[in-house]
Amino acid sequence: MVKIIIVFGLPGSGKSFFAEALSRRLAAVHINSDQVRTALSARGKYALEDKLGVYQAMAEQSNDILLEGKSVVVDATFYLRVMVNVFTGLAKKRSCPIFFIKIVAEEGLIKERLSKPRKDSEADYDVYLKIKMQFEEMQEPYFTVRSENSNIDDMIKLALQHIGSPHG
Repeated sequence: MVKIIIVFGLPGSGKSFFAEALSRRLAAVHINSDQVRTALSARGKYALEDKLGVYQAMAEQSNDILLEGKSVVVDATFYLRVMVNVFTGLAKKRSCPIFFIKIVAEEGLIKERLSKPRKDSEADYDVYLKIKMQFEEMQEPYFTVRSENSNIDDMIKLALQHIGSPHG
């Protein structure tokens, strides 16, 4: 059965690294908000309407993937309720399960990660602090996975157990 897996959390938490690894393990398609933002020529545009445009584009891509009979792993902060609603609506429309996995990390590690250039993300520590203050608590049930520098295999194993994957 196809499913939507939402990987969310603060910038620098390790979401993208985890989501990429999880999608490979599940043979699912990985959609990354930073890559979609770049494809839309929306880098540097962070007004709410710009952000929602990125989430809508990710939902449209996800819908196409689900229609092809494939699962999707979507990786973004999902720090506002309205962003979550785009995907809960899609799951309802497609009658497919949706799983939420929150990635967390120690603040010192996040600061270290955000001090280095990253391939797709423009977020730095100031962006992290801003989003942390605005983060609206997820209303849907979710599973939390702690990111460290060398525990990706454990993170994947926990996530697979949570979503009930036969790949676990």
